[in-house]
Amino acid sequence: MADGEILAGFLAPHPPHLVYGENPPQNEPKSQGGWEQLRWAYERARKSLNDLKPDVLLVHSPHWITQLGHHFLGVPTLSGKSVDPIFPNLFRYDFKLDVDVELAEACCAAAADAGLVAKMMRNPRFRVDYGTITTLHMMRPQWDIPVVGLSANNSPYYLTTEEGLEEMDVLGRATRKAIEQTGRRAVLLASNTLCHYHFHEEPDPPEDMSREHPHDYAGYQWDMRMIDLMRRGETREVFRLLPQFIDEAFAEVKSGAFTWMFAAMGYPEIPGELHGYGTVIGTGNAVMEWNLAKAREVGRAA
Repeated sequence: MADGEILAGFLAPHPPHLVYGENPPQNEPKSQGGWEQLRWAYERARKSLNDLKPDVLLVHSPHWITQLGHHFLGVPTLSGKSVDPIFPNLFRYDFKLDVDVELAEACCAAAADAGLVAKMMRNPRFRVDYGTITTLHMMRPQWDIPVVGLSANNSPYYLTTEEGLEEMDVLGRATRKAIEQTGRRAVLLASNTLCHYHFHEEPDPPEDMSREHPHDYAGYQWDMRMIDLMRRGETREVFRLLPQFIDEAFAEVKSGAFTWMFAAMGYPEIPGELHGYGTVIGTGNAVMEWNLAKAREVGRAA
């Protein structure tokens, strides 16, 4: 009998500047550091992930865009060079990752059964997008846990925001069903920034933190309001406000990963742990964790 479960979900934003600031051997450009608050936040998230010991990481990235349907990585091993088209001066990363194809196929089948257009990506030379790579590197730089990558159908951009997020809700529930049926112990990664208003010129050098601050006060206020609700576990209020937050703060959660993750987790009313917040070219980024395994242990002990 399958006994798969979702151990935790992380809001895990993907600015390539964070990889650049770390100077890992896989990334060609080299920096003098920078964005330490967010990089140290990811260090805290990594420790929690290590304690969870998952079988697989599932990541939904807004930068693998598939306008027709929801796609899933379906090749056992993928490698190559991932380049950020906006910041090629910062991110030219040699990647190699292992894919849990069995779980990916189960997710694809469950999504199709739920009425969504879904497809497996079988191209062995596929170049994995920088959003997926950045989130996975920042969460697990050892690259020793298999992954399932999901594309962004971007339905919230072609339908109304509410209609598009409803589709991401269906995708999340299908993902949970596949995880449970395959017996996986899974962690979900929502590769999303919060407020996405940003500057259009970068300083020289890019890691000059004297130039790094929120793009605008209203967007920062929205980020703090939503983070405070998430820290207090007020999930219903977060999702009531989500369309307004998206519209007024140009929030990247519109692309759906955040809704997908929470739908898969069953919209838990538990406090999220804020590992850290910071800006990158003015955008708001929070590294947050919802540890379902810990919440279940506390519930059993009560």
